Amino acid sequence: MGSFSIWHWLIVLLIIVLVFGTKKLTNIGKDLGGAVKGFKDGIKDGGTTSETTPAAPPQQVTASKVNDPNTVDVDAKTKS
Repeated sequence: MGSFSIWHWLIVLLIIVLVFGTKKLTNIGKDLGGAVKGFKDGIKDGGTTSETTPAAPPQQVTASKVNDPNTVDVDAKTKS
């Protein structure tokens, strides 16, 4: 009485196929399988790259003087 027999599960499966159709269930299965595979690949790739290769530090911005006539130096411009 506590568990369902194989006939109960077959009837449930038949109702699901009738409601959604076989093509939609196939597409859902493929999408779900691709998502699980992508998740596993992401976990595998994420664990190996972060441990073996450290992240590069961000580039520092340096003040370089450019002889461009359109460049305005804010510090040199004062209000008189």
